[in-house]
Amino acid sequence: MGVDWYNSIARRNGGYKSDAKFLIKGVSAENIFETELTNMLPNYSHVLDAGCGHGDFTIKMSQFAKSIIGFDNSIEMIKIAQSYKLDKSNLEFVYATTKEELPFKDEQFDFIYDRRGPTSIINHSRILRSKGTIIGIHSGALDIVKERLDHNGFKNIEIREYKDAKIIFPNREEFTKFLSDIPGNPNYTEDHMKEELEISINENTINGIIQLKEYKYIWKAIKP
Repeated sequence: MGVDWYNSIARRNGGYKSDAKFLIKGVSAENIFETELTNMLPNYSHVLDAGCGHGDFTIKMSQFAKSIIGFDNSIEMIKIAQSYKLDKSNLEFVYATTKEELPFKDEQFDFIYDRRGPTSIINHSRILRSKGTIIGIHSGALDIVKERLDHNGFKNIEIREYKDAKIIFPNREEFTKFLSDIPGNPNYTEDHMKEELEISINENTINGIIQLKEYKYIWKAIKP
């Protein structure tokens, strides 16, 4: 999955977002993560959102942060984010990629959060101050996250897994939209994907209801 995919999603959906309709049954890790962020952000001076996408979540979090910068590796996403920014003086959006040296100063931030963004942000620990916090939420690559945190010398590592929630879809159309907007997935609304779509629907239908199990984990660590 390359940057072209993210650029295409930005152009197709007006950002990294989905208009699929669904319900979450059970404890949502996303809600827990957001609540924890809003409680933590006021305690830090310089915040980084790693992989900010089209910026709506960054803008939302800017209400609680003294200063926040969001970066993304999709220029199309950043263009959309900048158009949403309005006149918020504590908020900035930057085009950057973790595949290269990030355009930030050493120890520029005391708090970094990664909401389903690049886990490789962990490898850029130079931009985080000593005693600074890094936190993230993801649905895969847990072993990679653990290895990167350990390799880069982070301490007080916490990992909490959430696997009991279910995503409930009202019909096949909403399920199709949802699948199509998952990073790396093909566009299941196209005719040549009909067979694969039917297989996925059959595999995830229980008692006539289309549903997916939601697995996510929240990780947090401190730079010594």
